[in-house]
Amino acid sequence: MMTYASQLESLQEWQAHGQYFDFAGHNIFYKTAGGRDKPVVLLIHGFPTASWDWRHQWLLLSQDYFVITADMLGFGFSDKPTDAQYSISLQADLFDALLDKLDVGQYHLVAHDYGDTVAQELLARQAEHAKQRILSVQLLNGGLFPETHRPVLVQKLLISPLGHLFSRLFNEQKLRSTFAHICRQPLSDEELAGIWYLFSFNHGARVMHKLIRYMQERREHRARWVGALQTCQVPMQIINGADDPISGRHMVQRFTEVVGDKPIISLEGVGHYPQLEAPRAVSDALIAFLKGL
Repeated sequence: MMTYASQLESLQEWQAHGQYFDFAGHNIFYKTAGGRDKPVVLLIHGFPTASWDWRHQWLLLSQDYFVITADMLGFGFSDKPTDAQYSISLQADLFDALLDKLDVGQYHLVAHDYGDTVAQELLARQAEHAKQRILSVQLLNGGLFPETHRPVLVQKLLISPLGHLFSRLFNEQKLRSTFAHICRQPLSDEELAGIWYLFSFNHGARVMHKLIRYMQERREHRARWVGALQTCQVPMQIINGADDPISGRHMVQRFTEVVGDKPIISLEGVGHYPQLEAPRAVSDALIAFLKGL
């Protein structure tokens, strides 16, 4: 098995090896790897980061799968229009469009954080149609239930009436401070610098207060999105950084109460970004689940 450190793509390599497609008149950055004849795995990132979050899992997954990821509208290397009506449904439309562009029929879904909510919307859509497109789903730390989501100060400020002002004041130091609070295994200086670069690319701060509306959407659409988990007919696994102050073990407890008995990988001493904090454990869990289907 290839080693992690020697095979990781730098942020510059990640960008150089990616492509763009048009979605509703906007340029969306995406990447693929692996053979087109292999099973498909779609990776969806969280807020406020980008697809680079999956770099530790990328090459390992691509050995046996055709792997797809993208920076959602308003994130990473994709366009960040200030006049867009950002919503979870819009981001789900984006992935449907990308999958259609790549002529993908069925796929396995892996998501984190904000991406979990996009995954819930995709599952809800599948439940409304006879055609099964999603074959399995694995969810990393995310606010699956609005009642257990514990937003950090930055999120509270962004969703407040003064969110548009705070977003302009957001800087690299505030980002680093936030990640120090939510990650139990410290990220490297290079990782944090890369995350800031992706965030600030295309003036990302200008749309933070628009993107954060997903927290309100989770409350508005709770019945639909929690229902999508409860009625899910495909294999599902939770991978959880247990010491995440936002969506850690308290979220897992609620998941068991509301959804029921599903495979849960609980990573002690790991915070909100398990794919970065415990990359080997997450990669092993993802692959073991897929191989066991």
